[in-house]
Amino acid sequence: MKKIIANFKMNKTNSQVKEYIMKLLPRFDRDDVELVLCPPATSLSIANFLLDGSLIKLGAQNLSDEEEGKNTGDISGEMLKDCGASYVIVGHSERRTKFRENGKAINKKIKIALKNRLKVIFCIGESLTDKNLQKTQEVLKAQIEDGLKGLYENELDNIIIAYEPVWAIGSGKTPLLKEIESSMKLIRKTVANDFSNKAGEKIEIVYGGSVDNKNCNSISKLKDVNGLLIGGACLDPINFSQLLRDVKA
Repeated sequence: MKKIIANFKMNKTNSQVKEYIMKLLPRFDRDDVELVLCPPATSLSIANFLLDGSLIKLGAQNLSDEEEGKNTGDISGEMLKDCGASYVIVGHSERRTKFRENGKAINKKIKIALKNRLKVIFCIGESLTDKNLQKTQEVLKAQIEDGLKGLYENELDNIIIAYEPVWAIGSGKTPLLKEIESSMKLIRKTVANDFSNKAGEKIEIVYGGSVDNKNCNSISKLKDVNGLLIGGACLDPINFSQLLRDVKA
């Protein structure tokens, strides 16, 4: 079953999320695709109420690297779970760059998310500079090992690795299919080396970065791609429902 993760980023108010879900629900009828909507944290509760009884899952876009206490403005894993989230995005490139989240903080967030029974969408990806210097493999390997440090193999059942080349996000540019395949194989090999061959084969990996209606089918057909992480192309529910129909399960 393919996973499709829709990251709204900092878009949509409560009323807009409500309108979005009401338009999307009657148009989503695939039982071979697991859809995860990740609206802003302010809309998690209303989205949870509207999605009750549907097959659509709810995810959050971030969580604190602390469990509670003096962290003004942060949202804990327990709070997200209480709002109805079952997934959370960790390590998105926008958090790594703008908010300077490093591997240590991301690793801590992953462990807190798992402790609160949240499934983790763990984002990794190389910058354009990394790509031009042919450091993609080196960067991805380091990000994976930093993020998954200290985890037990059985915990990988609740982790999805999202490969998002930083240079592709929101740019309208995507890697060649063979480049995506190469990165997916590297991810599996790294997980296999750090855990086991079984873990490398079993880990779920999704691709993100300028996914749209034109390329979703070809990318989702790739052998090692278990789904897609979608940003801008998910914001219009009518357009997004068409994309969901085009995804290869």
